[in-house]
Amino acid sequence: MQIHLNGFHHGDPDLKPDAQIAHDTDVVDVLVVGSGPAGSILAAQLADFPEISTRFIERRETPMTLGQADGVACRTVEMFNAFDLAHKLLREAYQITETVFWGPDEKGDIHRTGRVPDTEAGLSEFPHVIVNQARLQQYLVDRAAASPSRLQCEYGMEVVGIEVPADHDQPLEVKVRRAGMAESEPDLVIKARYVVGCDGARSSIRRGLGLELKGDSMNHAYGVLDVLAVTDFPDIRHKAIIRTDGAGGIGIIPREGGFLSRLYVDLGPIEPGDQTFRTTATKEMIVEAAQKYFTPYTFEPKEIPWWSIYEVAQRLTDRMDDVPEDERGSRSPRVFIAGDASHTHSAKAGQGMNVSMQDTFNLGWKLVSVLLGRSPQSLLDTYNEERRPVAKELIEFDRYFAAAMGGKRPETMDEKEGRPDLAGVKEIFQQAGRYTAGVATHYPIGSTLIGDDAHQKLANGYPIGYRFHSAPVVRLADAKPYHLGHVHKADARWRLFAFADQAPATSAESKLGALGEWLMTDPESPVVKYTPQGADIDAVFDAHAVYQQGFQDFDVEDVPRIFLPTKGALGLKDYEKVFTPDLENEDIFDLREIDRSGALVIVRPDQYVAHVLPLDAYDEIAAYFARFMTPVS
Repeated sequence: MQIHLNGFHHGDPDLKPDAQIAHDTDVVDVLVVGSGPAGSILAAQLADFPEISTRFIERRETPMTLGQADGVACRTVEMFNAFDLAHKLLREAYQITETVFWGPDEKGDIHRTGRVPDTEAGLSEFPHVIVNQARLQQYLVDRAAASPSRLQCEYGMEVVGIEVPADHDQPLEVKVRRAGMAESEPDLVIKARYVVGCDGARSSIRRGLGLELKGDSMNHAYGVLDVLAVTDFPDIRHKAIIRTDGAGGIGIIPREGGFLSRLYVDLGPIEPGDQTFRTTATKEMIVEAAQKYFTPYTFEPKEIPWWSIYEVAQRLTDRMDDVPEDERGSRSPRVFIAGDASHTHSAKAGQGMNVSMQDTFNLGWKLVSVLLGRSPQSLLDTYNEERRPVAKELIEFDRYFAAAMGGKRPETMDEKEGRPDLAGVKEIFQQAGRYTAGVATHYPIGSTLIGDDAHQKLANGYPIGYRFHSAPVVRLADAKPYHLGHVHKADARWRLFAFADQAPATSAESKLGALGEWLMTDPESPVVKYTPQGADIDAVFDAHAVYQQGFQDFDVEDVPRIFLPTKGALGLKDYEKVFTPDLENEDIFDLREIDRSGALVIVRPDQYVAHVLPLDAYDEIAAYFARFMTPVS
């Protein structure tokens, strides 16, 4: 954490100085509807920009306290680290290290049939963890409230309609009813330049756009319990999958705190269109079914803080913004939907909350870039372009994975394969590991924001279109061991990782040195072309150097100025942008297959690798950013 840049401030460093910027409240820049995972991530991003006016509203009258999602993928923890929240999450959460599988023996009693590591080794520096969704959301809501804009969530504000004017220069109008308002009182109207509906599967914003969730129900019911129980089942503190001969079973998720567990209990098929099951089912039914699946072990609930019934369904909207397909290219979107408002699926793969947050992590920096004048409105076209295919892929994966984990034959399996046996379930689980860890998302090569792969061989460990995979390094200025990916912050800045050639830092032959000079001085350099007058040199592009030499072989004052910038109100030097390999353990050049001739890895504000280029590919660097950025006047 860097603090004191603009002068010494005592007290809690997480409480940012109040920017005290007054906004015209007639029209806000962004209205965020819903304080679930997607809405909270977006609010936390926008809150760091006090020059952007944001309102953040929630239908519930108070913050959520119980239930709903709990699995936090490795990729999501990486994202939380960009908000400086990973340490809080990891302190409280329960870490999943292994998944065990149970199935019936010849007598029908369950026994352990196998075990696998929960996450592939080396996939991320962060683990897969479990934490109550309510706590996870509260971290983000609190962060927004402690931001320079002091953004607060307004509870008890239910959206009842949205008007999208034909004149796209006119503000959107969202009609809201505040809790406790009399029926005779007129609706409140919030005007906004952009509206983001993160308001769940029954989204008012989605309905206002005339969109619907389309898809199928599997006509199968599950009960879910958060339970404090006494049991002799030996793997109650493991993530466990229990299968029976009848293909039903239980998923067990150990929860934070050491005593609480979550059970996902198969309650069997229901009649298509049955609307009564959810209202007539009871927690006692769920407990009774669970006890049968646990045979020959005992299971005695002592307290059930939360329970629910759900049906497995995979549904998706036709688009995730307000622009019909026949109008694409003629105007840019102003209304967006994210998370459950645009895609719903089972809890089997644990992806709902995680993918929802990635939706708005993708959208947040794009809204900031447009509202601050860094990019044209057309940048917002890329939200639907990138995220709807991800949601579609998730639906397809979830249909396959949910069926397989339930012991059914997924639609994508050939008829002759039958339903997967216990060994098959274990194999499918392992094969799906990268997806369930959240690191399988890939944005297409050659799309608006992703460059071509002509120079991918210069950095094979950073595949273009995938998330930036962190690795250990040593910070030059203070010899501190560090993870390179941890320089990412949720601040809408681009990261330029310059992996040096073999020339010494002080050599006139250094390609890295020449790149540093070009970035600082050339009119076509993105740093010169797109950084506002008077702003810090790293306000838009955060450049970092990784040398091949060890940290004792040269001094921080030997590096180009772009990597040792003077900034802030006091003109202080930033010493935290230059790194060397951890030569005593793993050299990042070997670990991430960086060519010894050097490479520039361009990373988007949402941590996805956008391009890999030679250090001296100045024209290509300039051309890439010219595609979607607006030069400063």
